[in-house]
Amino acid sequence: MYLVAVMDWVSRKVLSWELSSSLEESFCCSALERGGQPENFNTDQGAQFTGAAFTGLLKEKKVQISMDSKGRAMDNIFVERPWRSLKYDEVY
Repeated sequence: MYLVAVMDWVSRKVLSWELSSSLEESFCCSALERGGQPENFNTDQGAQFTGAAFTGLLKEKKVQISMDSKGRAMDNIFVERPWRSLKYDEVY
């Protein structure tokens, strides 16, 4: 199961989220469309975040794109922690 969230890093509030059983870009685009207009979007370098559809949507909305370096799992800790809780409390 793959998860994506649009999150306000200041308040740590999840603005929108989406689940998917595949790494297609469409679920990322859907979460972004529902999540409003962030100033910047930080992701890892997964295929769902680096594809033309998702990055094109970010550019269209004039959102600053920020991607973590390889092996930097802790860079997205504010997003990873709520997903861990959701997965363990509701999915598993």
